[in-house]
Amino acid sequence: MNLKRDHGGGLDAAIARYGGTRADWLDLSTGINPMPYPMPRLPADAWTALPDAAAFDRLYGLARGFWQVPQRAAILGASGASPIIAALPRILPKGEVSISGPTYNEHGAAFQAAGWDLGQDPSHVLVAVHPNNPDGYLWHADQLTAPYTIIDESFADVDPAGSLIHLADRPGTIILKSFGKFWGFAGLRLGFAIGDPDLIAQLAEIIGPWQVSGPAIAIGAEALADPQWADETRARLSTDSARLDNLMTSKGAELVGGTTLFRLYKVQDAAAAQAHLAKSHVWSRIFPYAGDWLRLGLPGHGRWAQLESAL
Repeated sequence: MNLKRDHGGGLDAAIARYGGTRADWLDLSTGINPMPYPMPRLPADAWTALPDAAAFDRLYGLARGFWQVPQRAAILGASGASPIIAALPRILPKGEVSISGPTYNEHGAAFQAAGWDLGQDPSHVLVAVHPNNPDGYLWHADQLTAPYTIIDESFADVDPAGSLIHLADRPGTIILKSFGKFWGFAGLRLGFAIGDPDLIAQLAEIIGPWQVSGPAIAIGAEALADPQWADETRARLSTDSARLDNLMTSKGAELVGGTTLFRLYKVQDAAAAQAHLAKSHVWSRIFPYAGDWLRLGLPGHGRWAQLESAL
């Protein structure tokens, strides 16, 4: 049976069902920072010239410093983590892949589409989403002993102390980073694969040249060179996620887990809760495998009243 690729977003379908315009809606169905990095002024050639080696080298150097990437690990940028996820099954020796769930379903769908067997035996390939989406589970290094290990750290930038980036110099290991979540630029499409140089080289062959746009390189470089913004954003996300928890638990929801970019709650009937919020043009995330799980992202500045009123 093929895995269903269900995601957050889909606001157009919510609008079609419940009315309103996009501007009316508060979309809390994703874990994207609602207050993104301030858009820098871009040089004209970011739009008009093919990205050159120097631009990639600068981006990768800043990424190496920001994430404290081990010197022996290689880095590859791409148009988001998604094309990397899709390519990974093609560079690993085919067998069985262990993906503990429930988790982000693109990993399983990509391996399944490539003809892999999905199982629970981590003796060949293991995929670990760290922190896990949707419950925020954090893996430990001693759990990650497969010959080939993929660690998806798309949401790890909210707490760099918990990152497993030090494992990136281990043979057979690839760590994924997503620029869209923490920096709030999901539409920019920028992600990274970091790890085993041989595997990274194979990924580069599959993904091809100029795999990151000039504007994405320029914006990514500016953001990675701004650790002060990152520190201030982590503090704000921590405060706002605690505010969301207090609001939801006061209405009877039970906190299951999450990160400071999204929170997972147990409610009596998630579909009913989603419909109730949608009538006030607040969109949330529910899951086909857990009828009592409701996931919410954070409202942006000036949008909390809409959520409070909807509840």
